[in-house]
Amino acid sequence: MECSRWTVSRYHVRMNTKTTTAPRATRKEQTAPASTVPAMRVLRRFRLVFNAVKTHFRQVEKDAGIGGAQLWALSVVRSNPGIGMNDLARAMDVHQTTASNLVKSLVEREMIVVAKNGTDRRAVTLRILPNGTKVLRKAPGPFAGVLPEALASLDARTLSRLERDLGKLIAALEVDERAAGIPLGQL
Repeated sequence: MECSRWTVSRYHVRMNTKTTTAPRATRKEQTAPASTVPAMRVLRRFRLVFNAVKTHFRQVEKDAGIGGAQLWALSVVRSNPGIGMNDLARAMDVHQTTASNLVKSLVEREMIVVAKNGTDRRAVTLRILPNGTKVLRKAPGPFAGVLPEALASLDARTLSRLERDLGKLIAALEVDERAAGIPLGQL
């Protein structure tokens, strides 16, 4: 039986396949309705989460004309005038290169401006422009996305349990953990 392993290369997530033996379903699981098998019920819940995220990003794209990750970056710049590239990357929990690419696309669309900062000509500050403010007014919230907002609404105990349980799932998937730095809006 084929089993998949997800890996990430720069910004592209791809699937590498390897041959392994998957655990066989019991006779009871093979004949039971999918809604009564625990793995299928959990899979349905993941579908609900993914569809909610996807629906939100589609609505952002439709209403604002930019991607979800770009919208989030734009909102962070608006909330933190003069923020630097590294601080933007930290605020979004993404790699600095990812933040830089988001900024580049926003600069090209004249939504933010990049200015050199003081004596260190490599350091930059970011400021929102009127086009960026206009886009934020049109865009549906939450700007960071529905999943980060929902997670932030959970209590610490639930988040801790969820983190542990997802850790087990991630280990079973043999996921390349570099994918954790890619915003969902870019997948």
